[in-house]
Amino acid sequence: MLLHLIRHTSVGVPQGTCYGWTDVPVSETFNAEAAGLRRRLEGLTFTHVYSSPLSRALLLAEACGYTHPVVDDRLREMHMGDWEMRRFTDLHGPALQAYYNNYIDTPTPDGESFRQLYGRVASFLDELRHTLPADASVALFCHGGPIICAQVYAGVAPLERGYELMPAYASLTTVELAG
Repeated sequence: MLLHLIRHTSVGVPQGTCYGWTDVPVSETFNAEAAGLRRRLEGLTFTHVYSSPLSRALLLAEACGYTHPVVDDRLREMHMGDWEMRRFTDLHGPALQAYYNNYIDTPTPDGESFRQLYGRVASFLDELRHTLPADASVALFCHGGPIICAQVYAGVAPLERGYELMPAYASLTTVELAG
C-alpha cells in the first residue's frame, strides 16, 4: 500500500506557538501553497482519501479537489494540552524540562506524549492495512506529527529519530506499507 502523506499549509499563528488540536486559521499564503501542492499531485490517483478533522487539513484537501475525504480523529496533530496556543518561549518550569528531557514518553500537561500520538496513528494505519487492498493508494491530509509517525510506522526511522523527518508545509511524502 502506498501512503501519500500531505501536510497542511502554513498557519496564521506566530512561529513557536503550540497549536496541536486548536483549529487555527490558515495563513495568507494558503492559496499559493495549495496551488503548488495541486501541481505536485497531478497524475497521482488515490483509491482512498482521509483527513484530520482540523480545518487546516480539510481546507487543503478541498483545495486539492478532495471535497469529501473520510475524516478520522486519529489523524489530528499531537495534543499540546495546557500548552495549546502558548508560545514555547513563554513556557517554564519542571513540566517543560521533563518534556524536553523525554518528549517521546512525557506528555504535555493535560496533553499527550509523542509515543501516545504514535499509538493513535499506528492504530489508524493498522486498520488501513487490515481493511484496504495491498495495492491501495491512500492520501492522508494531516499534520507534521502524524506524518512523522506514519514514516516511523513504515520503517523509515526509529521513533527516537522521528523529528528528523518533519515535512515542510504543503508537502507530499510517500511511503510504502508492507502487507
